[in-house]
Amino acid sequence: MRQLLPLLSLLAAAHVASADTISGNVIAIPDGDTLTLVDKNKKRYRIRLAEIDAPERKQPYGTRSRNSLAGICFQKPAVVETTQTDSYGRVIGKVNCAGVDANAEQVRRGMAWVSASSTLPNSLLPEMEANARLRRIGLWAGDKPEPPWEWRKRQGAVTKK
Repeated sequence: MRQLLPLLSLLAAAHVASADTISGNVIAIPDGDTLTLVDKNKKRYRIRLAEIDAPERKQPYGTRSRNSLAGICFQKPAVVETTQTDSYGRVIGKVNCAGVDANAEQVRRGMAWVSASSTLPNSLLPEMEANARLRRIGLWAGDKPEPPWEWRKRQGAVTKK
């Protein structure tokens, strides 16, 4: 039995590692930080991009942010490195669409805020956001862009963020 424990541990670790990645094609983009992916078995996943928060669709720059993510990912192959599942059942993860880091690209384009509460250590996203702010691109071109978490609170809306 002692000899089996290391083998079982390796098998369990391999199973967890394989469960941490989802691959498929992007079939829908509801907003600037969420997409729907379908895998080769036709299973659909609702994916929330980790570490970022994009404007809501009815918020200023909401449609632009959605269109930006669509340009990066819509109808393209994607690989998602999952980090967790949220209370709405969405997978949260780092999304790579056809070789492009979608999370970082949304921030680089000024189409999303970095979510300070969920930013991973050594992440380059805060620096990318600071650069977009400095260059006044995307939502940073406006006078005082309102963070989506504040906008949702002000609206009194219960939204799936």
